[in-house]
Amino acid sequence: MPTSGSVSSGNVTRARPGDRFPLRTLPPRAQVRAVAADSAVLGVACLISYWLTTRVLSLVYSVSADDDALGGMWAVIATVFVVRDSNIKSVAAALSRMAATLVSLVLCLAYLAFLPFHPWGLAILAGLSILVTTLIGRPDDAITAAITTTVVLVVAELSPHDAWQQPILRLADTAIGAAVGLAAGWLALHVVGPRIRSSESP
Repeated sequence: MPTSGSVSSGNVTRARPGDRFPLRTLPPRAQVRAVAADSAVLGVACLISYWLTTRVLSLVYSVSADDDALGGMWAVIATVFVVRDSNIKSVAAALSRMAATLVSLVLCLAYLAFLPFHPWGLAILAGLSILVTTLIGRPDDAITAAITTTVVLVVAELSPHDAWQQPILRLADTAIGAAVGLAAGWLALHVVGPRIRSSESP
């Protein structure tokens, strides 16, 4: 019986009779180096985002050490979200992230300025996040807006003192993370990538 094969991302995988989960062949060395370089750039970018948010931004304004750590996490998530395989995609991702966060900011700020956290409030605002984002013509950002709203409101429950500040702080964290992500994406595409390719050229 001839062996069966499958093609995934240009790599052919051969399966012997009886194999249910054949191992994928490793990509060429140049591809491994490129992926490793991109991963290193992203890792450093995440570190920078976390440091800027927890150390530098906290010097300007800090609610608590726990909130600073949350801000660092939120900035890192934004960085990972923004870094893509082209400048156009990275900019689009940054705009998407900021748009979703702005919708969440408006809704959560309007709510938390007058009312404390309540599960029903969470449910209503999560639904409104999806509705508003869709109505303004950005349905692809709806899920991100609902997630952001959920995080902001749950943190407001954990830190009820001046909870209205939470959406503003998360917007600042997102802006930092998105900016670092854009810079990292540009660096990977225009500096690191060309160096990797030139080093592989005969």
